[in-house]
Amino acid sequence: MVVEGWAPDFALRQAMAEFGREHYDKLYVTGGPLEQGAPLSEFKTYAELGTATLVKFGFRTNDVQPVPAPGVAKDRTYSSAVALREWWQQHGEPMPASLNLITLGPHARRSRLLFEKAMGKKVAVGVISIDEHGYDQKHWWRTSQGVRTTIGEAVAYLYARLWFRAPKA
Repeated sequence: MVVEGWAPDFALRQAMAEFGREHYDKLYVTGGPLEQGAPLSEFKTYAELGTATLVKFGFRTNDVQPVPAPGVAKDRTYSSAVALREWWQQHGEPMPASLNLITLGPHARRSRLLFEKAMGKKVAVGVISIDEHGYDQKHWWRTSQGVRTTIGEAVAYLYARLWFRAPKA
């Protein structure tokens, strides 16, 4: 199971619950450099921060693995997926036949697509979308946050689907 380390606390708690329900082998936490507060934090990436948060919530350290991604100007989710794929290769772990990705609301569709592109056809990528708390996702158009998030993710998904090309290795 994989969770994006930038996810808020409530989503990380739901990832913990999912991990316990479905008996996954390990929870991988992905994410690049912190975008705010890094000089004040002992953690430099969302992968490290998300992992530390899970451990603080009571998650066993043997069950969670931070997988930091490099800083990139665009395609952060894809970069995180590639970092995970490379982490498995560097640590001699086989690519899983499938993985479930935990992320938030309208971001889920794009995250799944980019993880599929990074992992290739041999890994089936499922997604578990955690509902946003800042607005009602069924009536997203009723709040400015819902409008910004939903329309922004729709545009970003179209970009990822139609124009995104993986960088040459």
